[in-house]
Amino acid sequence: MKPHVLVALLVISWVVAWLPGSALAEGDAAAGKALFDANCSSCHGVSGKGDGPIGAALVPAPRDFTLAAFAFDANQNGVAGEDVDLTQVIQNGAMKYGGSPLMAPWPSLTDDQVTDLIAHIRSLEAEEEDAAEIESAPEEETQAAS
Repeated sequence: MKPHVLVALLVISWVVAWLPGSALAEGDAAAGKALFDANCSSCHGVSGKGDGPIGAALVPAPRDFTLAAFAFDANQNGVAGEDVDLTQVIQNGAMKYGGSPLMAPWPSLTDDQVTDLIAHIRSLEAEEEDAAEIESAPEEETQAAS
């Protein structure tokens, strides 16, 4: 193999390895929902609003994922809430990044499971936005008819 081709392949491999998780793979939101329902919904609630049966008793309350207001910049690159940040918080727990010790680490999840879980968490914001649009649609039609 020619040296310049080898160098090009090495550079491409390095760039791909350092891309944020969302740039590499979307994940399977349906598989993530199954994981979320089994492992996260007791605190974060089935809808992800932080209103699960255990979450109601926690201080601070669990994060409301429908707001997509992620607080942690686990990789310290100046941008909170990237997929890599969520991955690290899920795998290591929030306390490691200045958050609540009540958000336990989940080191037993595989990388693919974490990616699926993040895909589901990201979908919760979209579902909330879609619900708000549906609720406001009849109101807008009524106003337009007036």
